[in-house]
Amino acid sequence: MLDTLDAAAVRRWCASGLAALQRHQGEIDDLNVYPVPDGDTGTNLVLTLTSAQQALAMDLGTLPDDGHTPHGHALRLMARGALLGARGNSGVILSQLLRGFADALAAAPAVRGRQLAAALTGAATAAYAAVAHPVEGTLLSVATAAARAAEQADTDDLRAVCRAAAAGAARALARTPEQLPALARAGVVDAGGRGLCLLLDALVEVVTGESARPPAAPSPAARPPATAVRETGSPAYAYEVQYLLDATDEAVARLRGELDGLGDSLVIVGDGGTGVGTWNVHVHVNEVGAAIEAGVVAGRPHRITVTRFADQAAPPAPPAPLPDGRAAVVVATGAGIAELFGAEGATVVPANPSTGELLDAIRATGAARVVVLPNDPNTQSVASAAAREAHRLGVKVSVVPTRSPVQALAALAVRDPKRRFEDDVIAMAEAAGACRYAEVCHASKEALTVAGPCRPGDVLALVEGEVHLIGADLLDTCTAVVDRMLGGGGELVTLLCGADVPEGLADRVREHVERSWPFVEVQAYEGGQPHYPLLLGVE
Repeated sequence: MLDTLDAAAVRRWCASGLAALQRHQGEIDDLNVYPVPDGDTGTNLVLTLTSAQQALAMDLGTLPDDGHTPHGHALRLMARGALLGARGNSGVILSQLLRGFADALAAAPAVRGRQLAAALTGAATAAYAAVAHPVEGTLLSVATAAARAAEQADTDDLRAVCRAAAAGAARALARTPEQLPALARAGVVDAGGRGLCLLLDALVEVVTGESARPPAAPSPAARPPATAVRETGSPAYAYEVQYLLDATDEAVARLRGELDGLGDSLVIVGDGGTGVGTWNVHVHVNEVGAAIEAGVVAGRPHRITVTRFADQAAPPAPPAPLPDGRAAVVVATGAGIAELFGAEGATVVPANPSTGELLDAIRATGAARVVVLPNDPNTQSVASAAAREAHRLGVKVSVVPTRSPVQALAALAVRDPKRRFEDDVIAMAEAAGACRYAEVCHASKEALTVAGPCRPGDVLALVEGEVHLIGADLLDTCTAVVDRMLGGGGELVTLLCGADVPEGLADRVREHVERSWPFVEVQAYEGGQPHYPLLLGVE
C-alpha cells in the first residue's frame, strides 16, 4: 500500500492501465452507439496509452534540469507520449487529462490525497478546454465526477481518495445513458468513460494493492505495425531507425557526428526550444542497436520505430509543396482514395492516424503553411492537436473540418495558390461545407436508430452521420439515398466504391441518376475503403 504517489507507482499505473484497456479493448469497441462496423474507441485508447508507456520505458530514470520531481517528470513523459500517440477523440481527450494531471503534480513535493484530488480536477479542466463543444454523458462527464468525488473525500489519505475517484467515475458512467440520448437508444454506456474507469481502477490497484476485478484474457493486438519505405540513401543500409529525442543542442551535435558514421539519410530536426528540446531523429543503418544507444547517450529517445526495407513495398514519393510554400495533408481510408488525393497534390496519411503521425506528415511536406483535411469526425481532434504542435515548430496549419473523403475532394478542387493562404482555406472550407455526404454500409449489430430498429446485415444509409434509411437490398438503398439527397438540389454526384462493393453497382447507380435526374453529372471512382461499399457526395 502507498501513502504517496511516486515515480515507480506512475510507471506501474501506466502499465497496469494499459493491460486493463487491452483486456477490455473489444468490449469498449462494441460500445459504439452506431451499428456501423468501425467503432474503435477501445483500440484508440490502447494505442494512445501504448505510446505513453513507450515514452516512460525509454526514459531510463534520468531527469532534466527543470526542477521537476521524479514523479512529476514521469507524469510529464506519460502525458507527452500520450499526446504524440493520441488517436481519435477519445485518445486526444485522454492525452489532455494526463497533461492536466501532470501539470498539477509536476512540482508537488509529495502526492497525497488532497494533491491527487486537485490533480484530477486540473485534468478534467484541461480536457474540457481541449473540446470545442463539450457534451455531457461522455468521458468528460466521467472525469469531472471522478474529480468531484475525490475532492469530497477531503482527506490526505491517498488510498481513500483513489477509491472515491474510481467509485465516482463508475457512478457517472452508469448515468451516461441518462445524459446522452444516443447511448440510451443503443442501451450502452459511454465507451471513453468506460476506458477512464478502467484507468482509475488500475490506479486503485497500484495504490492499495487490491485488485479491482478478476483478470480477463488479453485481446489480440490492435493493428499491425506501421510501415515505411526507403525514400533516399544507399541500398547498402538495411534498416530505417526513427525516434523522438529529448536532448540539448550540444548533445544533438555530438549525436549527428556519431550517426553520420553509422549510416546515411541522416535527418535531425528540433522544435526550436531552448535548453532541453524535442528532436526528430531519422537515419538509415545496419546497426540498429548502435543507432538507438547513441540516442540514449544523447538524451531520452521515445516513439522508436525500426523498419527493414526488404519487408516494404515502395509507394509514390510524397508531393512537393507548392511554389509558395503551401501543402495539403489528407487522411485516406482506401488505396483508391489515396490515389485521388495524391493526384490533387496532397500528402496522404493512412486512416486513424495518431497526433504524432499527422505531425510527422505535416513536417515532411517541408511547407511553411499546411492545410489538413481529416475526413472523419473522430480524426478532427487529432488533427487539431497536431496543428497546435506544428505551430510550436513554426509551421502554420489550418484544419478544414471535412467529415468524408468526398468533402475533401471538393475542397482540394478549389485550391488556388494565387489566393492568400487564409482566403484559400476559407474557400476550401466553403466547398467542403457545400458538399453533402452519405455512407452506405451493412449494420454490424442490432440497434435502435432515428430511422427505426435495425438488425445485423441490414443495409444502412447514413446522411451527414445519421441513419436515414434501412433496407434489405444494397442497390435499392443506394438509389434511394441518392434520390433523397438530390431532392434538396444538386448538380454533381460523386461515388466512391468500397473494397467489397458488388461489381457493377456504381454503373447501376449512375444509370438510375441519368434516368431520374437528367441534368445531374455523376463521377464514380474506385475508393477501396473498408466497411462502406459506397460513399456519396452531392454538390
